[in-house]
Amino acid sequence: MTSTPAGDSSGTHVDPELTDDHHSAAAIVVVSVLCFGGLVASLMQTLIIPIQPEIPHLLNTSIANASWIITATLLGAAVAMPIAGRLGDILGKQRVLLASAALLVVGSLVCALSSSLIPMIVGRTIQGLAMGFIPLGISLMREVTPPRLTSMAVAAMSATMGVGGAIGLPLSAWVAQQWDWRALFWGSAALALVITVLVAVAVPHVDDSNGGHFDIVGAIGLALGLSGVLIAVSKGNDWGWGSGTTLGLAIGGLAILLIWGVFEVRHTDPLVDLRTTARPAVLFTNLAGIAIGFGMMAQAIVMPQLLEMPSAVGGLGQTLLAAGLWMAPGGLMMLVFAPVSGTLINKIGAKPTMAIGACVLGLGYLGAFLLMNAPWQLALASLICSAGVGIGYAAMPTLIMSSVPMHEAGAAVGLNGLMRSIGTTTASAVMALVLTSSTVTFGSAEVPSHAAFRWCFLIGAVAAFVGVAITLLIPVVRNKTAATESSADAEPIPTA
Repeated sequence: MTSTPAGDSSGTHVDPELTDDHHSAAAIVVVSVLCFGGLVASLMQTLIIPIQPEIPHLLNTSIANASWIITATLLGAAVAMPIAGRLGDILGKQRVLLASAALLVVGSLVCALSSSLIPMIVGRTIQGLAMGFIPLGISLMREVTPPRLTSMAVAAMSATMGVGGAIGLPLSAWVAQQWDWRALFWGSAALALVITVLVAVAVPHVDDSNGGHFDIVGAIGLALGLSGVLIAVSKGNDWGWGSGTTLGLAIGGLAILLIWGVFEVRHTDPLVDLRTTARPAVLFTNLAGIAIGFGMMAQAIVMPQLLEMPSAVGGLGQTLLAAGLWMAPGGLMMLVFAPVSGTLINKIGAKPTMAIGACVLGLGYLGAFLLMNAPWQLALASLICSAGVGIGYAAMPTLIMSSVPMHEAGAAVGLNGLMRSIGTTTASAVMALVLTSSTVTFGSAEVPSHAAFRWCFLIGAVAAFVGVAITLLIPVVRNKTAATESSADAEPIPTA
């Protein structure tokens, strides 16, 4: 990668007198800022869950309408990741990272000031759009770290997708209990503002823009197609899987995505290069990403419900805050295993590392299937699952970046993030369907049976082991161009 020379209008330069230790220290600062930003962005995914039962009353709306507040965030994140990645390739990743952080500030402020449903949905959608920060940060790691630190940095950044969601539940439950619900969004706005300043000051603007034209038609087509399919999947359990609305959105969304694919293949400067995406190494990595994303989300949905369900009907009788605290160590486990994953990638390669991660995830689900009679047992299973996610998630972007040209890294990693989002959204729908298919009566309410939870854990294990099988199909890429670019990236980190 060629850094901008001193005196260039971007204000960046390379100091030839910097020592190797200085290079590593500077890189660690940049990586820390990017990981902190990814953590805050992913935290937004679970921020609203503790107050979800109160939202209809707080915003004077129905329960069905209130559920759009969570759906909107998922849609915003799914659409943002490939689009932000492509914009990063065109304009430069630091600029788009800065814009993503600013979006998080704006979305948080809109939510904090909202007193009705529509502004809250708008704010949550904007918060979801900020999730583009994570794939951008991952793709930037290769450009701002020396080769010996790149795998560790990518692993740590990848882990933030799970860590933020896991610690967000107990943290937001505590904040909501101690202060007014708006404090959740004022706090997220403050954190987002800190991230914006840190990105502007500490993340170097390396000369990584590749020019080109942004494919507006492709972006609109992708947004419409994804929205149709993901809304159908997210709402199918509420509306009925055979209802006209669900089928119409699903079929319409798929039709739009098919037309979009034809358009992208024929476009000279597409939003997503589908020919590159169709390479076996990229294709199978993305398919494995769906399976592993499914496995990650399944435990995040099922375990808290089992923990919070009354003990009289087979649950574990924990409060929302207690359930979050039992689950929180799992999120931290993802961060703990980030350096383990980086070490494995360096020693045995990204493909075996991802297979190991998916296998550990599956074993965690089998553990939950057998051990679900006490909070500590579920916490132990959650730790194993989270270790698997931490290992597997880190290897995915490494496989992607080793299989695509440098100038497509942002878009390719963004698309992989989208595949993981599809996996998590599908998991939400499938787990909801399973949990409502077998219920017992508790007072005037119907709650999932013990057998339903067991089925969920078994399905999670199957998804994880399917991820292992797909991972083993990934061909090993020997890309001389990528190796040459990687070698060029070994230059000292530019200092602003």
